[in-house]
Amino acid sequence: MNEAERIAGVYREPALRDGARWDLRNPGNRAILAERRDHMKRLLQRQGWLPLGDRKVLDVGCGGGAELAWFRELGTSSLTGIDLLPERVEAARKAYPDIDFRVANAEHLEFPDQSFDVVLAFTLFTSILDPQMAANVAREIQRVLRGGGGLLWYDFRYDNPANKNVRGVGARRVRELFGDLEGQLETVTVIPPLARRLGPLTAAGYPLLAALPPMRSHLLGLLLKPAKNAV
Repeated sequence: MNEAERIAGVYREPALRDGARWDLRNPGNRAILAERRDHMKRLLQRQGWLPLGDRKVLDVGCGGGAELAWFRELGTSSLTGIDLLPERVEAARKAYPDIDFRVANAEHLEFPDQSFDVVLAFTLFTSILDPQMAANVAREIQRVLRGGGGLLWYDFRYDNPANKNVRGVGARRVRELFGDLEGQLETVTVIPPLARRLGPLTAAGYPLLAALPPMRSHLLGLLLKPAKNAV
């Protein structure tokens, strides 16, 4: 079994397939989502990229497509998502028929060089345990990202001792993978299992916990490809 097959098998497990952990009826999950999207909008606005207009967006590891679909609210309709699992892509196509979803292994992206202005890598690299595959995916992302464009990174920085199929990716590792990109990473997201337990205390408790750096489990950043690398 190669690494791509291992990852596909993991995400076909019922506990991950149904997405119940991220059910938005849970106020903690809603708080996580709202915080992340507020931070992303701020990062994009800082670059003067909002509204996105004709900028092209690629989501690598798009899952069911909801995160990519949200980018329509930021002013672009040029959206493409890829995922390893055909069943996820099929579900995404049904949910968002106006978006281009494709089955693909991100080690070999079937797009020309510098095709996209923004590439999303959300909770992607923590699932890739093989260093060579991670390097291959990072190389492909940088290849299809245009000079002057940006990688929007969101992934967790801590190992999960209860899940051997993932590995936290810290800031140093991000720099190793994307050494040619420039930008800062910030810590966000209250540790999800804790956030989900806040219940009616979420409105008051989430901001208090988010103010404590050790409670922030993820890294978020917009990493820019120097414009000198544009064609």
